[in-house]
Amino acid sequence: MLVLPGWLPSALLGTGLVTGIVLATTAVLRSQRGAPAPEILSGRLLGTAWIAAFTALALAITGLTSVLDAPELQSVLWPAGSGLIVGLLYLAEGAVRRNVLHYGLGIWLALTSAAALSFDAPGLHWVLTVAGGGAYALATALEARRLRSLEDAPHD
Repeated sequence: MLVLPGWLPSALLGTGLVTGIVLATTAVLRSQRGAPAPEILSGRLLGTAWIAAFTALALAITGLTSVLDAPELQSVLWPAGSGLIVGLLYLAEGAVRRNVLHYGLGIWLALTSAAALSFDAPGLHWVLTVAGGGAYALATALEARRLRSLEDAPHD
């Protein structure tokens, strides 16, 4: 059996989440170039939704762990909750922009993050790392292919 440091899954999860946020921000900025005002407003509203969602998550986790007097729950609620929030935001973004890849990635992240709560740490972190990180890796390759196909498509 391979024994790895306990911090590794969290580090990989954090790296995956940061990478996803950077890629999502890049995609939003790219999509807004030359976009009409309603499209730009949609992008700004989605951007603000990230701030609101993570603020709500922080309040929920703080409140829940305080009321239950179980601060140790934060070690599972933060990673799983973050994945759930990111997944739901990707799902919303995919629906607004009619981007099936982001929509599907959002569904996957939301479901796997919620399901990961069935595991104790570090198992939870491994589920999030493998399922979430793997989904991001696949989505990155598919997004590059999708963007190339858009560039190659005839323009009106």
